[in-house]
Amino acid sequence: MTIHSLHHLTMIYAHPRDLIEAAAAGGFSHCGIRLVAPRPGDPLVDVLNEPGGIGAIENKLRETGVKLLDIEAIWISPDTEVPRLRPALEAGARLGASHVLVVGNDNDAARLRANFAAICAMAEPLNLIVALEFITYCSVGSLDKAAAVVTDVGAPNGRLLIDALQFFRSGAAPADISAYDPALFAYMQICDGPIVAPASLEDRRTEARENRLLPGQGEFPLAALVDALPAGMPLSVEAPSRTLRGLDFREQGQVAGAALRKFLEVSDIKRRPV
Repeated sequence: MTIHSLHHLTMIYAHPRDLIEAAAAGGFSHCGIRLVAPRPGDPLVDVLNEPGGIGAIENKLRETGVKLLDIEAIWISPDTEVPRLRPALEAGARLGASHVLVVGNDNDAARLRANFAAICAMAEPLNLIVALEFITYCSVGSLDKAAAVVTDVGAPNGRLLIDALQFFRSGAAPADISAYDPALFAYMQICDGPIVAPASLEDRRTEARENRLLPGQGEFPLAALVDALPAGMPLSVEAPSRTLRGLDFREQGQVAGAALRKFLEVSDIKRRPV
């Protein structure tokens, strides 16, 4: 059975306990939790420093039966201090996460690779896969660049993460996946959108953070992308969108889960049954 996960960015202001309940209401087997703010000032419910916060999340996962796919979001920047990330990685391991999401945002390629390698080394004994996501407005902004980082470092737990929005906004096509070793790919963040990208960089950032579409509601060749990736790859709905805005968190989970299931049912995708 393919893992279906609800990514925290879909409802980023939800406390992780509410996100877990939303995932359960939406029929998701897993969810992802933000434990690290990508950049200073980005939205974060700081459960690492909340008394009893991790224990309460652990209890909520147990109560609902929802599991944790990933923790996020480590943006490797020029001032990244890898040892400071240990509490987040250890919390993720305690909660049963299998992946930690990393983004490359340092123009110094050697330093970026060294930090990625250090994160992988810290994560390996915790049984965490370090999944590198490329984002078009960051220094690692394409599939080629992300694959180069992972292969250059050569860590046994280093992988690639495909975000559907960033994949198509980078100009990539589903056929491009065939050029890479399938073992490189960890999981996919799935959403939809219009074929034509926003004109400005700031509008692309806004689209990524606030204005995505749920799977099947846009124009992306999503089925072809899912089909091009290894069969059975986890799918994580990352779709902060107007469709969900204003609904309570459980309703958001239900709408997101229904959209994913409908998309998979009507698409000719090799990974069925879902």
